[in-house]
Amino acid sequence: MTTIEKGKKYVMNTYNRFPLALDHGDGMYVYDEDGKKYLDFLGGIAVNCLGHNYPALAENIANQAKKLIHCSNLYWTKPMADIAEKLVNAGDFDRAFFCNSGAEAIEAGLKLCRKHGFKTGRQEIITMEHSFHGRTFGAVTATGQTHYQEGFGDMLPHIKYAKFNDIESVKAAVTPQTCGILLEPLQGEGGIHPATKEFLTAVRALCDENDIKLVFDEVQCGCGRLGTYFAYQTFGVVPDAVCMAKGIAGGLPMGAMLAKEDFAQNFKPGDHASTFGGNPMVTSCANVVFDTLNGGVLNNVKENGPYLTAALKELAKTHPAIVDVRGIGYMQGAELNTAVSPVISSAIENGLLLANAGTHIIRFVPALIAEKKHIDEAMTILDKALKDNNL
Repeated sequence: MTTIEKGKKYVMNTYNRFPLALDHGDGMYVYDEDGKKYLDFLGGIAVNCLGHNYPALAENIANQAKKLIHCSNLYWTKPMADIAEKLVNAGDFDRAFFCNSGAEAIEAGLKLCRKHGFKTGRQEIITMEHSFHGRTFGAVTATGQTHYQEGFGDMLPHIKYAKFNDIESVKAAVTPQTCGILLEPLQGEGGIHPATKEFLTAVRALCDENDIKLVFDEVQCGCGRLGTYFAYQTFGVVPDAVCMAKGIAGGLPMGAMLAKEDFAQNFKPGDHASTFGGNPMVTSCANVVFDTLNGGVLNNVKENGPYLTAALKELAKTHPAIVDVRGIGYMQGAELNTAVSPVISSAIENGLLLANAGTHIIRFVPALIAEKKHIDEAMTILDKALKDNNL
């Protein structure tokens, strides 16, 4: 029985997986069980920010496994304290909470907003249409796309939706019961839509005027993907808290929520927790990733993000099916006037891993170490995939 056959028989059917069984990776490339090589421009869906088999990360994992993998949050560990200090000092926050995923980071943000509002009897949280925040009940309720909610019955109460990049819509949604606003500064699953600085600035002012806490979901767009460690730094608008995950530990499951002191102090022991959150293994890896990104990789994204944009726009000149190119840094999308699934399948056949962000958008979230030569190679393969589909 092959890996694919075994997976189809025994693994719950929660993903439309490609007929591909990967075996190992190195740098920007992965290899399937037959030894075929693929250029990875999906990066574990924006997770493998240092690519595959990054020497310092692999060495750290081996060394830390010999020391301490898990010990419970009843005790302190140096890797956890170190990464908390680095994250706080790198931005505008004072406290860190660690968990295991983006959805868990969002849950922490939602609960912290509710705790903030509880003192004055407020429970309402506003999120954006076409947003995506995760799969848990709180996160999927916050997600402004109904198809993720279908079949699960009633969602959680006191969450409402406003139009992204429309400040008047947000203002209209605010009531005396509003305690928090949650948004992605660059929407991912909703189609790679960046917020405007004007919109974020206006939302920040609205929150300040009404004692509403502003939470940014940087699960996909953070951790250096836009060229700054925090996505909000690219826009110049500071939220009260930020939720992170994906690339934070280079591939190990880790999430985090950072908050300003006056917001963070709403949590007391017992209010929220995570058994595996911030364990020595993942936080030691997060230290390696943080140091590496700030040691030069962020500059690589700043330099080559515009190169990726230009390459996609050049490709659009010869493929009229590409109707828009948008995004920032190494989180970009090419919108087609047709479904992208056949193009992505052709790209995979030709040795390039891509994924969609909605039915008509091809998503590009490569490792942050991607160089111009990798972008050129990706565009050559994508060009062929488009031609194969007569686009």
